Amino acid sequence: MIEIKGLTKKFNGLVAVDNIDLTIREGEIFGLLGPNGAGKTTTISMLSTILNPTKGAAKVCGHDIVKERDAVRRCIGIVFQDPSLDEDLTARENLFFHGQLYGMSDDEIKNKSKEVLVLVELEDRADSLVKTYSGGMKRRLEIARGLMHHPRVLFLDEPTLGLDPQTRRHLWDYIKNINESEKMTIILTTHYMDEADFLCKRIAIIDKGKIIALDTSDKLKDVLGGDVVTLQVSDAGKMKRLMEKLECVKKVDVFDGNLNVTIKDGGKNIPKIVQLAEKNHVQIDSVILKRPSLEDVFIHYTGRTIREQEPENRLRVRMRAHGR
Repeated sequence: MIEIKGLTKKFNGLVAVDNIDLTIREGEIFGLLGPNGAGKTTTISMLSTILNPTKGAAKVCGHDIVKERDAVRRCIGIVFQDPSLDEDLTARENLFFHGQLYGMSDDEIKNKSKEVLVLVELEDRADSLVKTYSGGMKRRLEIARGLMHHPRVLFLDEPTLGLDPQTRRHLWDYIKNINESEKMTIILTTHYMDEADFLCKRIAIIDKGKIIALDTSDKLKDVLGGDVVTLQVSDAGKMKRLMEKLECVKKVDVFDGNLNVTIKDGGKNIPKIVQLAEKNHVQIDSVILKRPSLEDVFIHYTGRTIREQEPENRLRVRMRAHGR
C-alpha cells in the first residue's frame, strides 16, 4: 500500500527525515514510534503530500506523492496532530462540508455521515456544536471525518495526544474497529509505548530522522534476549563497570542516574547483583525486575528513554505553521 525509498527532508540544512526505506502492507496498522522531533510528523506530511521531499521517492496506493498528488489525496484520510474542526459548526455540518470538498453527492454524504457517526458513537450528538464537545469527542469526530470519503489509507498523527488514559483506551478500540471493519491500512505516529504495543502489527522506531528498528512488538523485544532489571544505586558508574563483568549480563545502560540491565534469568541472578554491590560497597536503593518493553528496546538502540513531553523546537513550530 505504501512504498518508500530513500525519503529525505531537510529544513535549511537540518535533516528532519534521513534516507528512510519502508514498505507498509495493505490492511495493517503500522506504527511510527519515537520522541517528539524524531521525524514522524514530517514523514506523514510528505506521504500525505503536504510537504515535498528533499530527495527520495514514495508511492501511496500506487501513486507518486510528488507527481500524482491529487490521486494520493483522493485515496487517503488524515487526522492531524493539531485540532482542525470548525467548532462553530455541528458534527453533521463538519462532515457535510468535508464530503462536499471531496465531491460526494448529498445522498452519499447523508448516508456516510450516519455510518461514521455510529462507528465513533457520536450519533446522539450529531447536531450539537463541536465547541460543546470534550477533547475525546473531538478526536473521534476528526477520525469520523477522515473516513467520510472511503479512504484506502488513514494517517493518524499522535491521535491521543493530551487525552486522559480512559479516553485514550476508548480511541484505541475505535481504531482497531475501523481497521477490522473497513479493512483499512492505518499509519499511526505516537510516542506512547503502550499505544504502539496495543494497536500496531508492526512498529518502526524512528529517532533523529532515521528508522533504527522495524518489526513486530514481540520480535523487537526479543532482541534484548533476557529480562530487564532497573537499579537505583549510590554509584551508577562504578556499578555499571562491575556488572559488565558478570557472564549473565548482556547489556548495561545508565540513564537518569539509574542502571538499565539486560540479564538472563533475572529472578535467578538478582542475588548475584546484590552480593556484587555489597562486596564493592555500592548501596542499592531499589530493584525492579520486568519483562522487556518497547521502552527498553528504545533504550537498547539509543541509550536513552523516550521523553513523553519535550519543548517544541523550531522545526516543530515551522511544521505546524506549514500544516495550517
